Amino acid sequence: MKIGIVIASNDAETCWNALRFGNFSINKKDEVKVFFMGKGVEYQKISTEKFNTTAQAEQFARAGGRIFACGTCIKSRSQDGNEMCPLSTMQDMYDIVTQSDRVVTF
Repeated sequence: MKIGIVIASNDAETCWNALRFGNFSINKKDEVKVFFMGKGVEYQKISTEKFNTTAQAEQFARAGGRIFACGTCIKSRSQDGNEMCPLSTMQDMYDIVTQSDRVVTF
C-alpha cells in the first residue's frame, strides 16, 4: 500500500506520533511519504527528549521513507532546507496525495 502522511502541526507529541505511524507502516512493507507543511516544518526545532521527532524522522528515512517539506513554509520561518527537511513544492504534495492509496493528516 502507498501511504501519504501530511503533518501541519508543531506539537511535539503529534509530530512524534505521526512519524511513529510512518515507521510502523514501513515495517508493514508499505511505501510511505511524509509531507511537512505550515507549522509542521518546525519538527526538528520542537523535538524533545520525551517526543524525539528528529530520531523518529531519522529512523523513517533510514528505513526508506521519503520526507518532503513545503519550501514556502520553510522560507517563511527563515529556515533553510536540509536533508531531513528538503525544500519541496505543492506539486510534490499533489503527487503524494494523488499517488497514495491512503492519506492521513496530523
